[in-house]
Amino acid sequence: MEPTKPKLTWKTALFPLLGLVGFFLYIYLFNVDILGILATAQSANPVIYSVAILFGLLEVLFFTISWRVLTNYLSIKMTVVRAYLYVWYGIYVDIIVPAESISGELTRAYLLTRDQCGSFGKVVASLFTHRLLGMAMNVIVLILGIALLSVEGQVSSLVFNLILFIASAIAAIIALMAILPSKKEWTLKIIDWTTKFAQAISRGKWKLTKFREEAFEITEHFHESMKEFRHNPRALAYSLFYLIISWIFSLSVPYLVFLSLSPEHPVSWSIILITSSIVLAVKSIPIGIPFEVGLPEATMTTLYISMGVPAALSATATILTRIITLWFRFFIGFAAQQWLELKPATSTAANTEKTKINPQP
Repeated sequence: MEPTKPKLTWKTALFPLLGLVGFFLYIYLFNVDILGILATAQSANPVIYSVAILFGLLEVLFFTISWRVLTNYLSIKMTVVRAYLYVWYGIYVDIIVPAESISGELTRAYLLTRDQCGSFGKVVASLFTHRLLGMAMNVIVLILGIALLSVEGQVSSLVFNLILFIASAIAAIIALMAILPSKKEWTLKIIDWTTKFAQAISRGKWKLTKFREEAFEITEHFHESMKEFRHNPRALAYSLFYLIISWIFSLSVPYLVFLSLSPEHPVSWSIILITSSIVLAVKSIPIGIPFEVGLPEATMTTLYISMGVPAALSATATILTRIITLWFRFFIGFAAQQWLELKPATSTAANTEKTKINPQP
């Protein structure tokens, strides 16, 4: 189904305005020194650093393609370009909303449903499955990193125990999330009990019959979609393939940053695997942890130093990496948010004006 154009109303202008407010609030609250960040970036080899920026874009592209494989399988039709914009929009919301682990998926679910590209239940199923695949990849990268570090003889008990704890925590969450799609009756009962409880405490003032029916319908679509994935693993295999490529580009970004700073002594891949996967692991745990500014930088720098990287090099590489994985994405995501919200309004206004000038007979 082709996406429909929203009508030009005050609600159409609301989301671009919210995006602008979020943009300026973010810059103000975190006291961002844009010029200082750019000055730090000048210390890197420009050619190698440019390749790192390109790899950052390709990471998001293949992440998008991986997700789109799942949506296409569920007959949710959208172009790669539109899916790419949706993902960038989600990244922007991830950054400005203090619930990074879930806000991006909620944004994409809203956009797809708003543009009538598919039912909400199917959209949630695609996002849910994609999240599971990403978390599984995270565990694999963690194990690969600790294995390489052990071979190199650089692993400390602190780092080993931290990796083991994080890998176990992610595996436990994956197991719990994997149970949910097979327990449709549980979900329906929770919805039923919740609506009845809400009606009871409101003494019948809240009429939730329609909400209950819509929630049941969304649940049915979600569980049917998950059943389709279980019976036809080919879509999962293709999605995982593109996700692996996305991870390769993602892990290459900090490696290239270090290479641009110290081409004679590049940092070991094991250090890159462990540091990147630990940061991504904490961000991927779906409990709404605000983990976008400050904590990642401190975590990355500390881990680099604990694994033998000089402190000055660790700090500089962290800043340059975050320029790509945070600030560069922040501005691109903001542009995508403005494009997706403003373009339909502009098109609708232009069509309305054209109709007034050239009325149809």
